Amino acid sequence: MKLNKKRIIAFSVIIVVFLLLLPIIYKDRTYTPLVGPSLSEIEYTEIYFNNGNLKLAGMMILPEGEGPFPVAVIIHGSGTSTRDSKWYLTVANHLQENGIAVLLPDKRGSEKSEGKWIGASFEELAGDTISAIEYIRTQDQFNYSKIGVIGMSQGGWIAPVVAAKTEDLAFVVSMSGPIVTQEEQLLYEEIHNIAPYTYTFIAKLIAPLTTKNLMKKEYIKGYAGFDPIPYWEQVNIPAFIALGENDKMF
Repeated sequence: MKLNKKRIIAFSVIIVVFLLLLPIIYKDRTYTPLVGPSLSEIEYTEIYFNNGNLKLAGMMILPEGEGPFPVAVIIHGSGTSTRDSKWYLTVANHLQENGIAVLLPDKRGSEKSEGKWIGASFEELAGDTISAIEYIRTQDQFNYSKIGVIGMSQGGWIAPVVAAKTEDLAFVVSMSGPIVTQEEQLLYEEIHNIAPYTYTFIAKLIAPLTTKNLMKKEYIKGYAGFDPIPYWEQVNIPAFIALGENDKMF
């Protein structure tokens, strides 16, 4: 009798594990790589500017013709930045081909920029972008009345901070940038990351626990309580928020 109970329990465990793994067996997790220009195909000028005592660097990419040019300053997403990222180069190349100059900065602590992005608040990172804008306004080849910012991914959180704190900015763009709090976004991402390995309802049960642990990480502490809405409410210039048609937001 006891042996039969053990067999029933073992069989039940096998069935549960199989059901949990079933989505992995049938789910297609292949992704199409982004195709775009390489760094060697981009002509740029090395530039340097300061945010207080912090020395920052970047690439200034100019369109053909004579200025003064409108300018878009790119705001990087999470993590370190690399100059050969096709994601940023593709956007920069598109803008350049349409007559817009692009400042693609090295994020603090990346490439040729000093400092450390880990632990920095979004307000501090916004200060780096504001310093880049101030640098542009000292250069004769640019149209000072047509300077704007484009925040990509996490940079979409920072973009409204820059727009709210910068006078005479022409436009602000958020590309795949969150419009919810840091904790809400992390919860969504955790559900999205866990769901392929199990059922969605199970992912929703696990995600709050993993999100709580993530909020304690050093690279998140600096902006753990960030809410972009108060900054967006202060923006009174043309704004464009771009998201993929299949993106799901809270």
